[in-house]
Amino acid sequence: MNYKRLEIAELILCEPKLHEDNRGFVFEAFKKESFNSFVGFKVDFCQDNISYSKYGVIRGLHTNTVDFAQSKLVSVLQGKILDVAVDFRVGSPSFGKVICMELDSKEKKQLFIPRGFLHGFSVLSQDAIVNIKIDRYFAAGQSIGVKFDDEYLNIDWKIPKELQILSNADEKLPKFIETTSPFFYEKNYY
Repeated sequence: MNYKRLEIAELILCEPKLHEDNRGFVFEAFKKESFNSFVGFKVDFCQDNISYSKYGVIRGLHTNTVDFAQSKLVSVLQGKILDVAVDFRVGSPSFGKVICMELDSKEKKQLFIPRGFLHGFSVLSQDAIVNIKIDRYFAAGQSIGVKFDDEYLNIDWKIPKELQILSNADEKLPKFIETTSPFFYEKNYY
C-alpha cells in the first residue's frame, strides 16, 4: 500500500498495489501495522459499514459529537463516488477547507478521514457500494452535520440539482455558520 498526505495533511490517500494476472487481481486492502505507522498514531477500526446508493444520491455532511467521533477509511466496492471531507476543527489552519476526491472500484483507492472532519459523498456512477471502516461504534443521538449545499463550503457534488437525492434529515441540516463545532484543533482525540 502506498500512502500519501493530501493538502490537509491529516487526510490520507491510500493507494493499493494491484497484483493482476489472467485470473483477475488481488491486493492488500488494509494492513494495520503499516497504516498506523504512516498515520503516526494508533487507529483501531472496529466496524465496517456498507451502503448501497444509486446515481444522484448525496449523503452528508456528517460527523459525531466529540466523545463519539469516528475516524473513517472510505473505499468503493462497486461504482464511483465523489468523497468529501471538511475540516471541522476550530482553530485549525484549514478550518472549513473542503477536500474532494473521486474514489472508484477500478483504482481501489481509499481515503482516511480522521476525527474532527465532516464527511459525505455523492454517487457518480449508475450505483455504488461504499465500505466505510470506523474506529468507534454507532451512538444513537450523537450525529451532527452541516447542509450539503452550504454556500460557504461551495461544494460541487458533480450531480445536477434536479437529479440530487437526499434524505429528509440531510436536507434539514444547518448551515456551516449556524453550527458550533465541538472539535478544537489543540485537542488530541485519540
